[in-house]
Amino acid sequence: MIQVNAMGDACPIPVIKAKKALQELGGAGVVEVQVDNEIAVQNVTKLGRESGGEVTSEKTGEGAYVVRIQMGEGKEEQIAQAEVSCDVTARKNKIVVVSSDRMGTGNDELGKVLMKGFLFAVSQLDELPQTILFYNGGATLTAEGSDSLEDLKGMEAQGVEIRTCGTCLDYYGLKEKLAVGTVTNMYSIVETMAAADVVLRP
Repeated sequence: MIQVNAMGDACPIPVIKAKKALQELGGAGVVEVQVDNEIAVQNVTKLGRESGGEVTSEKTGEGAYVVRIQMGEGKEEQIAQAEVSCDVTARKNKIVVVSSDRMGTGNDELGKVLMKGFLFAVSQLDELPQTILFYNGGATLTAEGSDSLEDLKGMEAQGVEIRTCGTCLDYYGLKEKLAVGTVTNMYSIVETMAAADVVLRP
């Protein structure tokens, strides 16, 4: 494993350091990049994916993030061609609104499988949403026991705001079991939806 300290570095330095580390790796292994802002997380993540790696990120503290790039063999050409860029506008005001713990109508069990797949797919977008809002049955997806917590926490680590309706958590008895994101209210939900450029609904 190669560890890269890019704390305090302005773009494109974290991306340049990450690319050099990937080239030094010269094969299978892990490059771990420490950065101090969400934009750097996005840019290093983009580089890692363009290089053919599997990328995860984690918020380790206030203003502290770690991006891990897992590489396989034979990716040298992809690494060389990966673009070093500073895309500070990568995430437009795009939000996702989740009002149920299942997707579509018909079979409830299938609907839950589809919802898990939907949230995973959102986490893999090149341009992540700015905010994901959860209300009514969707509130259960941010609480303990949810199958989507790993995907949601991964997006939160990259700067996505995860907000869940407080009234809904109270109704389902989950206020003390919220496992990711913050509690919000209906005024804030309406305000966020009204200001969005794009609203995605499963």
